[in-house]
Amino acid sequence: MNQSKTAPFSALTAAEVVGLEHRWSARNYSPLPVVLNRGEGVWLWDVDGKKYMDMMSAYSAVSFGHCNPRILATLVDQASKLALCSRAYHNDVLSHFLEKLCKITGLDLAIPMNTGAEAVETAIKAVRRWGYMIKKIPENQAEIIVCSHNFHGRTVGIISFSSEPDYKKGFGPFLPGFKHVPFGDAKALEQAITPHTCAVITEPIQGEAGIVVPPKGWLKDVEKICHKNNVLLVVDEIQSGLGRTGKILACEHENVKPDGVLLGKALGGGCFPVSALVGSEELMSVFTPGSHGSTFAGNPLGSAIGLRSLELLEEERLCERSIELGNYLMKQLQQIESPIVKKIRGMGLWIGMEIHHDKASARWVCEEMAKLGVLSKETHETVVRFAPPLIVTKDELDWSLQRIRQVLEMRTLK
Repeated sequence: MNQSKTAPFSALTAAEVVGLEHRWSARNYSPLPVVLNRGEGVWLWDVDGKKYMDMMSAYSAVSFGHCNPRILATLVDQASKLALCSRAYHNDVLSHFLEKLCKITGLDLAIPMNTGAEAVETAIKAVRRWGYMIKKIPENQAEIIVCSHNFHGRTVGIISFSSEPDYKKGFGPFLPGFKHVPFGDAKALEQAITPHTCAVITEPIQGEAGIVVPPKGWLKDVEKICHKNNVLLVVDEIQSGLGRTGKILACEHENVKPDGVLLGKALGGGCFPVSALVGSEELMSVFTPGSHGSTFAGNPLGSAIGLRSLELLEEERLCERSIELGNYLMKQLQQIESPIVKKIRGMGLWIGMEIHHDKASARWVCEEMAKLGVLSKETHETVVRFAPPLIVTKDELDWSLQRIRQVLEMRTLK
């Protein structure tokens, strides 16, 4: 047998790992110079044994902590019985998962997918078909209203309605049928509606844009406008949902009940891709056998993990924890006096710290925090995100805050 000349994972130095990735990976990411190989709870360790606190949670995907023992036990148990059989057959887990999804969101039916982007693409198909079948919009003329500076994924269909040039450059031609309105501007949204408008798709809080919270009452106004004009409201809760802002869904803060909800990230328990579109019976009735699907969607392994994740969310009262500790984290961050901090904003355990771009970069802040053992990642070069796992404790937050203060109080900026 030929022996590989590549050293085992554990034997590689950080520099060697970075070099290998640079050699073999396309340059579609610019990660911080940290090479991780282990995680537990809110903590991560690199290949040199250095310990870090995770203040990113993989963009909210690790809400239950790294290697959550109950989720791992579910994964091992289900994988040892049946992991995949496709939707060509029934399996004995999916129905329980979908029932929990519908009950926890207060909606009627769900269609499982794998990634968040797949869930968004599913919603686009659903609302367009609803527009033609139910609202009777002329064929191929349906319009969907979206918000400027949105982020819903990176497929060609989704970037077609992005307003960020960097997401679109070189990838056209794009999917037509979308209108942009300013995020948080209900009047502009109402003026954009035409008889051909089938839906509004929006984030309740914009994540990738920098944890941007809209004016109070905006989403409720959007709901009213949609009902008045026979337009569907689909809320993208892939990052904001499942306790991140202190509610099961962020739209619950304004008592909004959308026609469709998109879930993902935390739904997979931090270890498996699971997503879904959950919606009203009227919206979901447009799907018929053969109209949509995915080989891995609704697989027994993902269904078992998704179900366990939803159970943990309720049993461990993580929504309440997110509100309590999120308010504490927000207050502590706001009390830090630093010339480089422009604004602190967010909700629950989802907080953005905007940096004065003429005094420092958000990337620099993240790099300096990493040196002290706190991991986060900048967005749009101006905002540092704080989104620890929802299982975080006050003592763990204090540990990270001590180091965040140390970075922010530096006066000699590089």
